[in-house]
Amino acid sequence: MKTQRINLLLATALIGGVALVGCKKKEEGVVGPAAATTPAPMPAPAPMAATATVTSVDLGSTAGADGKITEPKTTFAPKDTIIAAVSTQTSDPMASVAGKLNAKWTFQDGQVVNEEARDFNLTGPGVTSFQISKPDGWPVGKYKLEVSLDNTVVKSVDFEVK
Repeated sequence: MKTQRINLLLATALIGGVALVGCKKKEEGVVGPAAATTPAPMPAPAPMAATATVTSVDLGSTAGADGKITEPKTTFAPKDTIIAAVSTQTSDPMASVAGKLNAKWTFQDGQVVNEEARDFNLTGPGVTSFQISKPDGWPVGKYKLEVSLDNTVVKSVDFEVK
């Protein structure tokens, strides 16, 4: 009898619990907190094309086997050959970068003494040499060399003939 009473109490509790759950009203129009969302990952940036830059311009009268000026100077004698060593570098040392270097030599009033352009394909560091000479001698005065990369002046060097 005691077992029957316990079973009856358990059955009543079970039925009551199910009834409470089943009778619960559905709440409509109640908005809970927004589910946390992970932002979409940013797309990987497109690889940039490799570029070339002029890192330095040195003047002198002699250049080594590597094309670099052995004794940089900015004062020359009238019968000197004047060499400009234009050092370049590419942003990606393994990529070949096409472009154009231009050397424009001018005398004190802007008179063009010489102008030369060269197309190139650079890979990593490099040196391009330009030179001018005048067998009967340069007029004494102030000169300027402008180096352009792809038609944009990137370096300017003043020098003098004494």
